[in-house]
Amino acid sequence: MSPEPPGRWPGLRRRVNEPAARMVPGAVRVDGRRVRFAVSDNEAAHGPDGPGSPPVWAVNIHGYFAAGGMYWRESGRLAEKLGWRVVNPSLAGFGGSDPLEWHEVSMQALADQVASVLAHLGAGPVVLLGHSMGAAVAIQYAHDHPDAALGVIYRDGVATPAWKNRRGVLPAALGRLLPDMAPMADMVAAVLLDLPDLMVGRLHSTVRSVLPDVRRNLRTMAHTLPIATMLMASDLSRAVDAVAAHGIPILSEWGCFDRVTTAAAAAEFAGRTGTTTLWVPGGHSWMLARPYGQTDVLRHVPAGRAFLARVEHRHRAMADVRPALRAVN
Repeated sequence: MSPEPPGRWPGLRRRVNEPAARMVPGAVRVDGRRVRFAVSDNEAAHGPDGPGSPPVWAVNIHGYFAAGGMYWRESGRLAEKLGWRVVNPSLAGFGGSDPLEWHEVSMQALADQVASVLAHLGAGPVVLLGHSMGAAVAIQYAHDHPDAALGVIYRDGVATPAWKNRRGVLPAALGRLLPDMAPMADMVAAVLLDLPDLMVGRLHSTVRSVLPDVRRNLRTMAHTLPIATMLMASDLSRAVDAVAAHGIPILSEWGCFDRVTTAAAAAEFAGRTGTTTLWVPGGHSWMLARPYGQTDVLRHVPAGRAFLARVEHRHRAMADVRPALRAVN
């Protein structure tokens, strides 16, 4: 694993409506492949116990056909308002990161890339924010590294199988003629119906933030189709159960109008984890159109504030243990 100098990514100029904390792009080579990422520039950040205490780290993991750059506005606000150091990786094949070979594609491989980026940055235990596919990657990471997970913010996720059970007019119409194609056709329709939600709010800023990664992803679409196939076949229910049983704080959030991962998927995840779903305004990609939304949830909504308190308690406990571990080693 060797570092690469940061590239010149679009959208680096600060605008009036952008957060004070900026995301600084970089790249690292993992097993010979380039993995792009960005990290917030608030290097003087500290933890909840004030100056001198280690900062809270967070990793913001994107969904399918997205990439880390699409979530920069949100991560900048989290860094500015909460004082977190935030990392946005672009997973294999997305946002300019090199793709995996077909036989290497797995949820484990994606979670390992996240771990490699965090190790390269020297990031401590992390809050895992995962959206859609990224929520499943967050669960896999928390399952594999429970003592390095401060909490999981699970957003419109696909870790449990209910999201693949498609109901409605389109699946019913195609189900008899093309049973294998009906779920995928309904999924595509759901994604298209979700697009108008991205136009809410600051249209120019939203389009400007998503277009660079969209262009990159279009060029590598053939290389990421195996990941789509893997998602359709995956079921991380046991990993979800293990993360919940380990006592890792979980905050489950869902867009009220999400048709990509439906209310049935939200109910299934809540049932397995013993959590209550927090419904937020918007569709499947509500955080892209409303990059301030996640910060507002954590600062002002009771469920978000309770999650944040649990994260800070866990962070303090881990900070107390780390010096003792270093002394032993």
